[in-house]
Amino acid sequence: MDVVYELCQQQNCKLPELQVFLNDLPGNDFNTVFKSLPFFHDKFGKEKGDLYGQHCFITGVPGSFYHRLFPSKSLHFFHSSYSLHWLSKVPEGISNNKGNIYMAKASPPNVFKAYLEQFQKDFSLFLRLRSEEIIQGGRVVLTFLGRSIDDPRSKDCCLRWELLAKSLLDLAAKGLVVEADIDTFNLPYYNPYEGEVRKIIEMEGSFDIDKLETFAINWDANDDISNKDFVFEKDQCGRNVANIVRAVAEPMLVSHFGDDIMDELFKRYAEYVGEHLCVEKTKHINIVLTMTKKEYIPV
Repeated sequence: MDVVYELCQQQNCKLPELQVFLNDLPGNDFNTVFKSLPFFHDKFGKEKGDLYGQHCFITGVPGSFYHRLFPSKSLHFFHSSYSLHWLSKVPEGISNNKGNIYMAKASPPNVFKAYLEQFQKDFSLFLRLRSEEIIQGGRVVLTFLGRSIDDPRSKDCCLRWELLAKSLLDLAAKGLVVEADIDTFNLPYYNPYEGEVRKIIEMEGSFDIDKLETFAINWDANDDISNKDFVFEKDQCGRNVANIVRAVAEPMLVSHFGDDIMDELFKRYAEYVGEHLCVEKTKHINIVLTMTKKEYIPV
């Protein structure tokens, strides 16, 4: 919105009306988002002028992005932030992934294959559906978690979930969790390598890649070179990372294990993370890419 405003100022042209659709699963509390809109409009109105806020109309669209969300050729721009590493479902045929909750170094080869195939299927479907909704020449910007190397056993891909599985096994040893329940829990999640992403886009064929880049951030985002006030404390860093993972994973864990163990689970997990970060600052690998809807050329 700021870019559009600045371009209109530079070119002395009328500010267009913007229709923004916010999408999430139906279980998301859209009312919380909508309650923030008066502040949003007021803030931008003060910064850019009253008319600016009046040119933006915001709507909530509940639904999975693995289904159609919008009418055909109705969107100019689509942006997805930190969502596409979530699969539509847990891959099938991975019942032998015992003691793990995701791909891990100890996982059998079929587990890695099943996760890749599910991502290929889901990401291809996502691209096809968005291509039907976006106008010719429309743009897509995607940001999601990936991994740094082709090997799916890389630390930046698997380690944080291996530590969570280890924490669950500790609770099983104490009798707080049934170990068989751990064996039947797997995350619907996949960290792709940038080469996998590029290949799927090229094979699906609806979009041209304008730019595809990766960047890395520390597990604890406070531990940043630009944060001069940061002092590494093992326990605090462990809790920082554990709180982020808990915010993401707790609903799935609760539905499978119940909520009684959550505090103990993430306390143990924070300890493992803190111990690991004393030895190595493992990174989150982020993939960001921009694409343009291809021009349709009749045969």
